[in-house]
Amino acid sequence: MRFQRTIPPTAAPVSFADLMRGLLGLGFEHHYRERIEADIRSVFRVKHAFLVSSGKGALTLILTSLKSLSPRQKVVIPAYTCFSVPSAVLKAGLELTLCDVDPETLDFDLRRLEALLDEDTLCVMPTHLFGLPAAVDAVISLSKRAGAFVVEDAAQAMGGTSRGRSLGTIGDVGFFSLGRGKSITCGSGGIIVTNSEEIGNAIRAEFERLTPEPRMNAARDILSLLALRLFIAPCLYWFPAGLPFLKLGETTFPRNFPLHRLAGAKAAVLVNWQDRLAQATRLRRLATRALLDVVTHEVPSLRPTTDGETTYLRIPLLLARKDEKARLCQLSKEYGLGISPCYPSGIHAIPEVPYRPHPAQFPGATTVAERLVTLPVHHLIRPEDYRRMWTLIHEQLRISVNMMALLPEPSSG
Repeated sequence: MRFQRTIPPTAAPVSFADLMRGLLGLGFEHHYRERIEADIRSVFRVKHAFLVSSGKGALTLILTSLKSLSPRQKVVIPAYTCFSVPSAVLKAGLELTLCDVDPETLDFDLRRLEALLDEDTLCVMPTHLFGLPAAVDAVISLSKRAGAFVVEDAAQAMGGTSRGRSLGTIGDVGFFSLGRGKSITCGSGGIIVTNSEEIGNAIRAEFERLTPEPRMNAARDILSLLALRLFIAPCLYWFPAGLPFLKLGETTFPRNFPLHRLAGAKAAVLVNWQDRLAQATRLRRLATRALLDVVTHEVPSLRPTTDGETTYLRIPLLLARKDEKARLCQLSKEYGLGISPCYPSGIHAIPEVPYRPHPAQFPGATTVAERLVTLPVHHLIRPEDYRRMWTLIHEQLRISVNMMALLPEPSSG
């Protein structure tokens, strides 16, 4: 354990007042949840919104509902994504189908996607990984030809937009995560949004069968969030970061998880969610600009975004060689810089996933898993933090033409 300024890889603004409201709201199961659901329908201009106990629970509920509307079984997901996604597919009793990703966009390889779609494809899941907008319109075009639904994974992209449209609302149905590392949080939770009456009614039928989240679980989550709020500051984060048993940043495959309606107490934490989301979005964009000021012209931009809309949860950096990843992350840990490795493998390599195609089918996902790191971008970052990160990269790795960052152009708004 090393006493020093230590930057958390992710952080969401939450006030002590929000947390106290949550504890006081333990006795109001329906009031706060229904209030937040109404707010979400209004802000995101959707007909239906549902609050559940986790992001993976939201996806499970969506897939279970779609299964009631179609006999199809296949769910197509990126071969590199959050481990909770395949877990939710399996929990819903559906068949997992993986599509390789393009390392230069972290999005579907669209040529491979087109070849995968068939008459048994229930849905396709474009994913806004790290807040980077996926090519949802292209996925919609391909999916509609195959008669498949489009489920938009915006778990890491709440508040993001593309061409003036809110991410999560472009496909047939979408979901956001309210986990601790997301743009806004109540400890854990998930949001489902859709404009489809057919899908909305199917989800409501499943939603009404759910039991409310146990109050003790809600109280535990809020108290955990309170402790995190105390120690998330860089001057204190060295303490929890130095405790191995907390397993901070560790990626695991969720073998089993409960699914409930979101507790009213946790919904109470979200009463000011619009202000918090606007604040997080503004500060993340400012942090991205600060990073750009440091790295301009030093790393090729993989996919420029000239509209200035991209709001990153974390900034992806694809290193030149896989051996650099472990070295950079270890040095970042020693110096408290918050650079993190993200998911350790493609979905095809997870032992718990009953899906064993040859790894050669997923060269893009393998490349990303071996070489990708992420840089923190949140309200606790200072410009000098990025200078320290970039100095480390310069000194230890050098800047290579094969090192690529998914950043907007310096001229973007």
